Amino acid sequence: MAKTRAEVANLDPVWSRITEEAEAAVADEPLLGGLVHSSILHHATMERALAYRIALKLSSGEMGEQLLSEIAEEAYSSDPGLGQAARADLVAVFERDPACHRFLQPIMFFKGYQAMQAYRVAHWLWREGRRDLAYFLQMRISEHFGVDIHPAARVGKGIMIDHAHSIVIGETAVVGDNVSMLHSVTLGGTGKADGDRHPKIEDGVLIGAGAKVLGNITVGHCSRIAAGSVVLHDVPACKTVAGVPARIVGEAGCDQPSVMMDQVIRGEL
Repeated sequence: MAKTRAEVANLDPVWSRITEEAEAAVADEPLLGGLVHSSILHHATMERALAYRIALKLSSGEMGEQLLSEIAEEAYSSDPGLGQAARADLVAVFERDPACHRFLQPIMFFKGYQAMQAYRVAHWLWREGRRDLAYFLQMRISEHFGVDIHPAARVGKGIMIDHAHSIVIGETAVVGDNVSMLHSVTLGGTGKADGDRHPKIEDGVLIGAGAKVLGNITVGHCSRIAAGSVVLHDVPACKTVAGVPARIVGEAGCDQPSVMMDQVIRGEL
């Protein structure tokens, strides 16, 4: 028996709000009706819509839309945590990005959000032992979105990647929950060393545009990394680091830097 809109809203308020905003978008701009219907309104769940969007974006002559959609739907069906993370990411973008005014925008238009959801499918494939298919998705995500996240990297939920151009996250990197980063961020290694060689970013960290965090180091929770910094050593919790190489220049300035998104360094230098 089909559920009423009120029942759907109670069960999944995020998806309910997305569909309401989609209907309003079609009313405001009828020329987008086909796109919005195929991407949002034709789907019963957020997971199905995301599978469609991922497949639409990543399909190519090498692998078609239908097969990619089936792979993504299998991932969402097998691991409910993927859908939960997608909702947390969407709310994070809405709350932290002043250019985001509706829940509809990230799923339709923001490549950082779309790339993160595609990475989550690739990571599921990696954990399932389907490594070559995971690498294929990594390649297509990099080609299409300009975001290169190794499928073995572990990324928490509530992630906001603003602008999402030239993001690199290496194989052994770990990113906690509620982390925000801007464009041109690298979480990389320092050379050809194998093994555990990439950064560990704890919860609530804000990473400014162009920052490079290199090596098997830890950035403590609720820290700030200033734009353009090169971080080569551990960062204590709740501190601000800046410079090349980065050094501690003060406290983080607030309890939740990744939520406040305040990148101004006031008097610490």
